[in-house]
Amino acid sequence: MRGAAGMCLAQIHRTVAVSPAALRLHQICRRNIRWLVFHPPKCKYVTQCGVLCQRAKPMPDLSDSAIQEEEKKALSAALAMPIKDPSKDHYAQEELAASAKLSMQPHASPEDRGWKEIKVNLSTLPGILARLSKIRLSALVVITASAGYAIAPVPFDLSCFLLASVGTGLASCAANSINQFFEVPFDSNMNRTKSRPLVRGQISPLLAVSFAAACAIPGISLLTFAVNPLTGALGAFNIFLYTCCYTPMKRLSITNTWVGSVVGAIPPIMGWTAATGSLDAGALLLGAILYSWQFPHFNALSWNLREDYSRGGYRMMSVTHPDMCRRVALRHCLALIGLSTLAPVLDVTTWNFPIISLPINLYISYLGYKFYRDADRNSSRKLFFCSLWHLPTLLLLMLTCKKSVVGKKEEKKVIQDPR
Repeated sequence: MRGAAGMCLAQIHRTVAVSPAALRLHQICRRNIRWLVFHPPKCKYVTQCGVLCQRAKPMPDLSDSAIQEEEKKALSAALAMPIKDPSKDHYAQEELAASAKLSMQPHASPEDRGWKEIKVNLSTLPGILARLSKIRLSALVVITASAGYAIAPVPFDLSCFLLASVGTGLASCAANSINQFFEVPFDSNMNRTKSRPLVRGQISPLLAVSFAAACAIPGISLLTFAVNPLTGALGAFNIFLYTCCYTPMKRLSITNTWVGSVVGAIPPIMGWTAATGSLDAGALLLGAILYSWQFPHFNALSWNLREDYSRGGYRMMSVTHPDMCRRVALRHCLALIGLSTLAPVLDVTTWNFPIISLPINLYISYLGYKFYRDADRNSSRKLFFCSLWHLPTLLLLMLTCKKSVVGKKEEKKVIQDPR
């Protein structure tokens, strides 16, 4: 009992002089069981041990002279490392040059360290803003919104289509920029996101927020006044859902994946409402297809990024509930088959659509089953790359099989005048 009490006090305070019995019991427990120990975050840092297991390790207490010596040694070792391709490693060269400049400067006070002047080259600004707005993700959002507009059972209006696409793209760029503004401290811990513009200091936070506002205000105004108020309301709601709900939930609960899927399901609904001005069963069906597609897409992507998400502090299914991650991906792969069958039932497409879309839906379901069964990098990578071409193919097949507007008008005339 004395040993157990001494071990508990030693874990909590780290300054208690314990007996040899307590120390021996502590070493036995540390060898056999992984204890969850909470340490003050002021002087601790996290080190990785194993695949997904982490434990806290006390940071060595160094004086200022010792810290300067360690920095000089690390800088000299980094400069001595050869770079194979300087054209591809320009980020590393810039960081090494900046570190060399800082090492030659005099020791600054803590207040001066937090401020630095950021100079932006106008020639590189478009590329920086494109990465800030996640231009490829925004392009995918515009494609899904355009598909929703094209599949809607109304005559095609080119001007309205272009206005809806531009407004949706601006709203997506604004949401992605605000998301990166909020996640700078967490993106800096992840290999996948540590080269983002705000993390590397390529632009100031004020410029990022100004760019987000410059995209959000005209984007929502365009959707509201040039298209219709319903589409503008959906665009504003989607920005709020992505930035104020999904972004903070990624560090709180695994339900962030479900909220993020709702965010991805709204753009095709916006395209439908831009064409029809109403929110009916066809719009909800398109949203449901995008909602289900995102689970095999994102769960397969996050499976190979589990260590990265763990370092960033994100609570993803692949990190905290790996079995659920695989089950949910398979479940929604199978749901795509049922949702494709509902399209002709809801009078969105002809009955040819569930037949010709069955092979690609069965293939992604097969890969989802392999991911569920094997749970390795190879199966998750195959499922992810399949999802990249599966969605545009499915939407294209849906567009080719949609009910024609002329046929619907003739059916209404026959119903109204059976003679």
